[in-house]
Parts: sequence; C-alpha cells; structure tokens
Amino acid sequence: MRIKSRWFKAEGPKSVDEVAGAAAFIAWRVAQNAVKTMRAARFEVAPGVQYFRFVEEFLAFLVLGGDRIAHARGDEAWRVAFTTAMARRVGENFADNEADLLGTATRDEIRRRFIDTVNARAADCAVYGWTDAGPDYGLLRYLGHRIAEVMDAGEQSHAIAQVIECEAPEAADTLRRGMLGLLGETPGRPARGERVASGE
Repeated sequence: MRIKSRWFKAEGPKSVDEVAGAAAFIAWRVAQNAVKTMRAARFEVAPGVQYFRFVEEFLAFLVLGGDRIAHARGDEAWRVAFTTAMARRVGENFADNEADLLGTATRDEIRRRFIDTVNARAADCAVYGWTDAGPDYGLLRYLGHRIAEVMDAGEQSHAIAQVIECEAPEAADTLRRGMLGLLGETPGRPARGERVASGE
C-alpha cells in the first residue's frame, strides 16, 4: 500500500512526539488496509466487535514494530519516548473510533485496555527478533494466532496462514518504510538476515 511518509515542510529534525504521531497515523492506515485485504481474500471481518478486536491486535503488533525499528537508532531514551508516545496516540485514535461506533465503553476504558494489550503482547513477544527483512517467523505466527482467535471458527486455520504469509509481512514492511521516511532515511531493500532490532 502507498503511504505518505515525508514531512510537508522540511524544517530540521522533528520532535519525538511529531514522529510518533505520524507513525501512529501510518499504523492506523496499515491496520485498515489489513482489514480490507482480509475481506478481499474472502475472510469475514464483520463490522462491530469483531472488526475492532481485529484492528486492536494489528495495531498492537504495529506498535511493537515501531518500538523495534526505534531500537535500531541506538538511542534508548528516544526509543522509550517514541514508543510511549506512539502507543498513546494509537490508543487514543483507536479509543475514539470504538467509543463512537460501539459505545459500549468510555474512551478512557478502551484506551487503557489497548495499552494493556500492547504491554501483554510485548511481554509475550520479547523473545522474537526483528530484522530489515521483517519480524521473526515466531512473531508472525504469534500475530496469526491472535487474529485467529478473533475470526469465526471455520476460518481460523486459514486466517493464520493468511496473516503469516501476506498480511503481517506487508504491514511490517509498510511500517518500516514509513518510519524510515519520517526519520529522513532512505528505505533500502531489506537485507536477508541483517538484524536491526531485538526483542529487548
């Protein structure tokens, strides 16, 4: 998918909050695209609760991806500030949408639930690495199983394969290209096996 990852005005380095806000917007677009492509592949992602659980898992995965890409910059303080800000912005956007469309919980409740989800997924996935070629297979498989739990019973095993083979790698690559653009770097071709971030 095509995304905008260049600043409208190049006026020097951007603040961590500005980069995090733009990355959060990219993550939202990528998660929406995952819903679209899953539906195009004839998977049922029904409007309502199922839709939001699907999007929540994908957004959590993308926040973890943003953290791993930020880790590659080698500035731990920047990484912590970026990941915190990105998770907060993604959570706020997600909460606004779910509260408006479902109305079953307050924005604060939804935002806190999202942050709890991110923290739980981060703990589960700490052992998996992330390279320029994308996330480790174990991380792709983990997301596949989380998405499968959201899907109807008859689609679960096929959904795992779809996520592992198509949705998660594309999402990871789009996020990577977007973040490198925001950071003023040129996204090169992924180098197989070249590690850019760990699960720390």
